[in-house]
Amino acid sequence: MRNLQLTAKGSSVAMDTREEERLLGSYDEENFEQISGNFRRIQVSVTGMTCAACSNSVESALMSINGVVKASVALLQNRADVTFDPALVKDEDITNAIENAGFDAEILSEPRTSCTKPDGTLVGQFTIGGMTCAACVNSVEGILRALPGVKKAVVALATSFGEVEYDPIAISKEGIVSAIEDAGFEASFIQSTGQDKAVLGVNGVSSAMDLQLLEGILCNLKGVRQFHFERTSKELEVHFDPAFLNSRSLIDEIERGSYGKFKLLVKNPYTRMVSKDLEESSKMFRLFTACLFLSVPVIFMRVVCPHIPFIYSLLIRRCGPFQMGDWLKWALVTIVQFVIGKRFYVAASRALRNGSTNMDVLVALGTSASYFYSVYALLYGAITGFWSPTYFETSAMLITFVLFGKYLESLAKGKTSDAIKKLVELAPATAVLLVKDKGGKILGEREIDALLIQPGDILKVLPGAKIPADGLVVWGSSYVNESMVTGESDPVLKEVISSVIGGTINLHGSLHIQANKVGSNTVLSQIISLVETAQMSKAPIQKFADFIASIFVPVVVTLALLTLLGWYLAGFLGSYPKEWLPENSNYFIFSLMFAISVVVIACPCALGLATPTAVMVATGIGANNGVLIKGGDALERAQKVNYVVFDKTGTLTQGRATVTTAKVFSGKDRSEFLKLVASAEASSEHPLAKAILEYACHFHFFDEGSTMKDVQNHVLKSKFSGWLLGVSDFSALPGRGIQCFIDGKHVLVECTEQIGNRKLMTENQVTISSDVENFIVGLEESAETGILVAYDNELIGVLGVADPLKREAAVVIEGLVKMGVNPVMVTGDNWRTALAVAKEVGIRDVRAEVMPAGKADVIRSYQKGRNVVAMVGDGINDSPALAAADVGMAIGAGTDIAIEAADYVLMRNNLEDVITAIDLSRKTFARIRLNYVFAMAYNVIAIPVAAGVLFPWLKVKLPPWVSGACMALSSVSVVCSSLLLRRYKKPRLTTILEITVD
Repeated sequence: MRNLQLTAKGSSVAMDTREEERLLGSYDEENFEQISGNFRRIQVSVTGMTCAACSNSVESALMSINGVVKASVALLQNRADVTFDPALVKDEDITNAIENAGFDAEILSEPRTSCTKPDGTLVGQFTIGGMTCAACVNSVEGILRALPGVKKAVVALATSFGEVEYDPIAISKEGIVSAIEDAGFEASFIQSTGQDKAVLGVNGVSSAMDLQLLEGILCNLKGVRQFHFERTSKELEVHFDPAFLNSRSLIDEIERGSYGKFKLLVKNPYTRMVSKDLEESSKMFRLFTACLFLSVPVIFMRVVCPHIPFIYSLLIRRCGPFQMGDWLKWALVTIVQFVIGKRFYVAASRALRNGSTNMDVLVALGTSASYFYSVYALLYGAITGFWSPTYFETSAMLITFVLFGKYLESLAKGKTSDAIKKLVELAPATAVLLVKDKGGKILGEREIDALLIQPGDILKVLPGAKIPADGLVVWGSSYVNESMVTGESDPVLKEVISSVIGGTINLHGSLHIQANKVGSNTVLSQIISLVETAQMSKAPIQKFADFIASIFVPVVVTLALLTLLGWYLAGFLGSYPKEWLPENSNYFIFSLMFAISVVVIACPCALGLATPTAVMVATGIGANNGVLIKGGDALERAQKVNYVVFDKTGTLTQGRATVTTAKVFSGKDRSEFLKLVASAEASSEHPLAKAILEYACHFHFFDEGSTMKDVQNHVLKSKFSGWLLGVSDFSALPGRGIQCFIDGKHVLVECTEQIGNRKLMTENQVTISSDVENFIVGLEESAETGILVAYDNELIGVLGVADPLKREAAVVIEGLVKMGVNPVMVTGDNWRTALAVAKEVGIRDVRAEVMPAGKADVIRSYQKGRNVVAMVGDGINDSPALAAADVGMAIGAGTDIAIEAADYVLMRNNLEDVITAIDLSRKTFARIRLNYVFAMAYNVIAIPVAAGVLFPWLKVKLPPWVSGACMALSSVSVVCSSLLLRRYKKPRLTTILEITVD
């Protein structure tokens, strides 16, 4: 096998400027690049966290570092988000701080971008098994960061996944795997996300000769730097020079060199990660079943066997110093305690070594007390002859129920990320590539793995097939279902030059598309990245749980000690009768069982899971409905919104200006007037000019039955058709209009967006009669904009231009009012037009003639009364207001600047999603509050009952194994409560408006 020196080249990924495809890129990159000044922001994978106390410990450790300005820890995702000054803090300092807190840490690399670093480092992806809590994560991250050549390392507990940025000259991936395994964990390499590395599955290698053939092909292949073939998994890892090879050409060369004997396929890292999740659940199930298999005989010997004389006689038979039954119980429970339950001891020791506490400490403490007391009772009986009862079954059943709860919790937590898994599954597995010659002639077609698509490829998409990558239609027309990505239910017509989104479904006709965004750069991948980032964020309400969790375990241990001392001293002083004691028991054993019950029934996990599980489900549900939420803090603020400020153009209106009226005030007929205006506006790029040109073209060529497509086709050719007049000295006058000369005479066209704005006409001594002025006022009062036209210093006519309202605008406004939210409209248009639009949609609070910077001032004016204000906008001029608002909502595809400034991205250009965003937030936080009520109520009620508060009156006593079952099921109940959000349905406007539909 060949091992050549591996070097890496930096690469860059070309960014397309189309809005759909750059949808979330800037936000995604923001997480890992230099931000605001000299600060840097990274994400760290933290393993070993089991409750909110763990996340608090990590957060405190990070904030104690000099140079760290912000640190946020997400328990459910086992990640930390850290902002720091790189001049004061190194990546190793962050991981060391987390590891010193008792957890494993690894810095995550840049998500799903080209991970080949310009300095020659690579980013490797690894699966890591055996991690049980945040302490484990910290341990692995600490080990990795201490390795020579490792620049960054991040590990995620929830996914058992790690990313390592390393210098392949200093250390190999095998060295990284060995280091992890030496620390007591399982590890396997997935692949590098860099452009110069590929992990391929190879079918057809069955003998040593096949292996030699494969090696010979790779050795003779120009551009191959290093390769390794794993015979057990039949995985081939190849490092190559991107200047000579890419993944597709590499596969082609190997298959061609083997004359078709070898069949290769790209290993999808997402699929491998999902399989690892299933493996973790399967592992927990195996541990639980093994524990149950060993624990049931112990319970059987304690409860059932005394009633079966023959079996009981065998169990009480003396075998050395102990009875046969005691030997069997000890042997079975020892396996449960120290083999199956080893995970609790390891996790607890790591937490204590780093000065923190978690649920594992409680489990280890409770089970150890039961086990070691039982061993002590046996030894004491053998020495003194006084035989006390043993409680081996308590230890065994405690671990059994805790593992059962962990198994159910892993299943439930897996379902909280179903939305991401569904998004991943949208991408097709294969694509049909059209093979062309150098002249562009199609020679044939071939099916390739979708992961092998490259920018510039021409792909064929058949009816009913998924579009494999973002791109442009170059041939054909069809309707495409984009609901799975944008939430828009109606199919969208796609023709030549139309953009398409990967993962959407082609419904009718065949399409040829040119891929220009593939892999991690597609809209679908960026949506997944945004959802993952949102699920990492921590809602402010989580601070309450973090505070409780930080003191929870010490308080519970203190209560357990007080319970032990209280019952023991009360019995010693004769405060309760000896009849309360079990047979052959004493005050200490009686008190110890209450103390153990207190330790094991307390559950900090329920508090820690209350918020993050609900946020995970809500962000996933939002993505499925076309509402992308950028974090738990935005989700929390949205449920408090009491003012929603709407931009007018493109938000309340359709953003497509159309001419509604043409009034001539001179001797010219209508046709001549429109030809003159169209000729003047033909050279303008303003949207109003395009509307005027389209209207004039339609009037000149077509009757009322003409289709818009016909009009558009003729507009494209109209400049060469001879019907437009010759124009000279054309100039655009920003904010006022245009001027030019036609037939040697001066032509002026002025827009009257601002009331009384007649500067262009006034400056050129054009008289505006009272009839014209009254006509313009009427247009403005009808929510239309007046266009004044002068020819040879004489006003000859007026055009009325309107931007139609969205059909759902009025109903959505009424729905918001019904929900207790006050709608406001802010616009740069004149007051008459603004008031007319506001009246039509039902908005009473209006701010008009507001410049873009002034919109932010309007937002701040509403915030002064401690109101929570949301801003809904779609353009660059809305970005200051979106940023100033408590909740910014960018509607439709919008612009990348607006999307970056917003907290919510509404994928559809539909105002109903504003209601969906607010309603989803309210439902989510109602569920979070319910989770907190349950978690707090459970501990407040369960701990006193376990301590025996009711025993003197009701004789109610919870055995430790019953307490363990309650603890295990409490966290599962909270997760299942959050999962109920998956049943969320978008609110129907008829329900909100209380409309009865017959």
